[in-house]
Amino acid sequence: MGSKSNKTNTSTTYGNTTTTNPYVTSKTNNSGTTSAFKPGTAFETIYNTVNAQMGSLLNEYLNPTLNSTTNQAKLNAFTNTLNTQTKKNLENNIINPLSNRNMIRSSQATDLYNNLAYNNNNAISNYANELLANSQENTANMLNNLLSYYLNGYNVISNNQAQSLSTSQGNASTSQTSKSTGISTAEMLDLAIKAAMVGSGNPAGAA
Repeated sequence: MGSKSNKTNTSTTYGNTTTTNPYVTSKTNNSGTTSAFKPGTAFETIYNTVNAQMGSLLNEYLNPTLNSTTNQAKLNAFTNTLNTQTKKNLENNIINPLSNRNMIRSSQATDLYNNLAYNNNNAISNYANELLANSQENTANMLNNLLSYYLNGYNVISNNQAQSLSTSQGNASTSQTSKSTGISTAEMLDLAIKAAMVGSGNPAGAA
């Protein structure tokens, strides 16, 4: 015999939720959750900087060079400090005291300056070689630090997004709809009678 049954469908609608912390804003609705760093915050700056500079940093790591911004800054600082300090020491400790006692000729002073320049150039060359040798390790450390800060930002977004989703689930509403399925006994009997009348040449409703 035929029978009818009711099928119940349950749907859940998540509540619209906005969750913020000092760095991230997350928004959740029934379509999902989206998150973004707040403009101008530290993590947004780190995120943008790492994405923009990662290619050049990797190239610097794989192909160390003295022409990199970091190495040039270090080399210039070393050179300027060395030249200034050694010249001051030479003049204050040797040339000026000897000159005040009339114990040095100009040619001797010139020789001292030339010798100083020669020694400084050797020191700078040695420092440059050392800088280049350590460049890859320094760049690797920089990459590790940047990626660590980068992942910290990811964790902040992930945690805020999970909180937003949890809050939205807590505010969710459910609704149910019922739909009849199958065929009743009366409907089956009516169909059978109509089929029998069609088969006997007397369709239902015919004169």
